[in-house]
Amino acid sequence: QLQLVESGGGLVQPGGSLRLSCAASGSTLEGYHIGWFRQAPGKEREAVSCISSASGITNYADSVKGRFTISRDNAKKTMYLQMNSLKPEDTGVYFCAARRGSTLYSSRYCGDMDYWGKGTLVTVSS
Repeated sequence: QLQLVESGGGLVQPGGSLRLSCAASGSTLEGYHIGWFRQAPGKEREAVSCISSASGITNYADSVKGRFTISRDNAKKTMYLQMNSLKPEDTGVYFCAARRGSTLYSSRYCGDMDYWGKGTLVTVSS
């Protein structure tokens, strides 16, 4: 079973940056479509970004386009979310997640993840 652990969250001021990491164990990341999700207080969990298993095609929520960058390093079994120009509305618990790559899904579809980390808290506040 794939296991995921996030790290890198913390408190930053608006306009600041953070890089979140997600370390995988139990399996390699090869063959997995991976993504980042977040849940703000009182809101539903939403997809932030995802990246396909083979082609590296990425998808971003409109709210983070141009500010966030998702990447993966299969050799290190780690995925990343670089967050720049952070806004207070970016505050929330960030989760990494994964599903097996499949031709049943679009490379840009971020849903139906099977494996989840426990989350790391990002707070953007002055």
